[in-house]
Amino acid sequence: MKHSELSLFKESGEKITCLTAYDASIAGLIDSAGVDIVLIGDSLGMVIQGSSNTRSVTMKDMLYHTSIVSKACQSALVIADMPFESYENTELALTNAKQLVSVGADMVKIEGGQEHEEIFRVLVSNDINVCGHLGLQPQLVIDSSDYKIQGRDKGSSELIMSDAILLESLGISVLVLECVPSDLAKNVSSKIGIPTIGIGAGNGCDGQVLVSYDMLGITSGRQPRFVRNFMSSEGSISLAVSAFVREVKAGTFPSESESY
Repeated sequence: MKHSELSLFKESGEKITCLTAYDASIAGLIDSAGVDIVLIGDSLGMVIQGSSNTRSVTMKDMLYHTSIVSKACQSALVIADMPFESYENTELALTNAKQLVSVGADMVKIEGGQEHEEIFRVLVSNDINVCGHLGLQPQLVIDSSDYKIQGRDKGSSELIMSDAILLESLGISVLVLECVPSDLAKNVSSKIGIPTIGIGAGNGCDGQVLVSYDMLGITSGRQPRFVRNFMSSEGSISLAVSAFVREVKAGTFPSESESY
C-alpha cells in the first residue's frame, strides 16, 4: 500500500488495521492476513530485548529489524519508529530517517508535537513520509509508573488537540493517539483530515494498532485494558491476526470496556 492511500480510508470510513512486527516470519503472516500497516515499533526493546522501556533501542536495532520486516511485506505499508535520541536535531533526524527508508521503511514515526516542529518540517520537506504520535509517548517512560492516561484535564487535552492540528499542517500522513480518553481521540479524529490510529484511544479513531506479542498472548504479566488476546479464541497466529482485522474493520474492536 502507498502512503497516499491512507487518506482514502478516512474518506470512505473504512477502519485501518496496524500491528507491530519485528521479524520476517511474523511480518509475513501479518501481511498475508491483510493488515494495512506493519509497524516496526521500538516496543521491540521490551518484547524482544527484555528491557523495562523503549529507551535502550538504538538506530542499529531499528535498521536491522526494519530491513528484515520490510522484505516480508508485499502489500502492507511499512512504518518504522525513530528510536529515542535519534532525532535530537534536524540534521540527525534527516540522516536517520533516510537510513530507515533506505532499508525498506515507507514512513517513519516520531513521538511528540510542537517541541519537534522543525524536525517534522525538515523531514516532510525532504520527501520523508512521517507518522506522528501523541498522547502517551513511550520514549518518555522510565518505569511502569509512568504509563498513565494522557489528556484527562483541560490543559493537556487542548495541547494534544493543538499538536494534532499543527502536525497535520506540517504535512504528516497519519497520527497515532496512545492512551487518551476515547472522547478526546474521537474529537481529534473529527478535527483533522489525516487518519488517526488509536491504541488505548477508543473506537472513534480511524484505525487501531496493537503490539503483536500482546494480541497473540505472548507478553507475560498484567496487560492494559485496551489489549485483547485474539489468540485465545483462535487456532493459529494467522487466524488470530485475521480476527483482529475483521473486528477492527467491523468496528467491534476496541469495545467500550477496552477504552478509557
